[in-house]
Amino acid sequence: MSSVKRVCVYCGSSGRVAESYRAAATRVGTLLAQAGIELVYGGGRIGLMGLVADAVLAAGGRVTGIIPGFLHGRELGHAGVSELIVVDSMHERKQRMFELADAFVILPGGLGTLDETFECITWRQLGLHDRPVLVVDVDGYWQPLMRLMDQVVESGFAGQTARDLFKVVLTPEEMLEALATAPEAALPHTAERV
Repeated sequence: MSSVKRVCVYCGSSGRVAESYRAAATRVGTLLAQAGIELVYGGGRIGLMGLVADAVLAAGGRVTGIIPGFLHGRELGHAGVSELIVVDSMHERKQRMFELADAFVILPGGLGTLDETFECITWRQLGLHDRPVLVVDVDGYWQPLMRLMDQVVESGFAGQTARDLFKVVLTPEEMLEALATAPEAALPHTAERV
């Protein structure tokens, strides 16, 4: 049995996206809440971010949002979450999200999601964590990233094990199954963050 209690979800803040991405975000939120897993996310009320949070809340789950003051001040913060933490910078936001999470789930998103994804994977490569990183490849959205990772390895900039730093799943249901079977060893800080 996995000890994953909190999952950080990285995803887009745009609402002008395909319905399949929106549906996947809602499904991820519902499944997390039904499994008793808390959502940690960027604190926004718009786009896929808002959909994931709303779905967790609608299913009776707990949501911790972390948002920089300059975004919260633009009224982008989600007022309905269980806890909204306002921080000073984007760097602090990412650090707090990282510290609170037992695992990371990546849904389709834009430049911010790419930034968070690469940082999370790089930190795992550097040994700063060994927590699961799951990329939910809705309708093949992340296939260009997979090709880029292959190019990085083939060009000698990373070893063959670079692709082992994260797992690609195709559906929210596969995501939940991967979280349920995550090894205890991957969760070194859980007991410290009660």
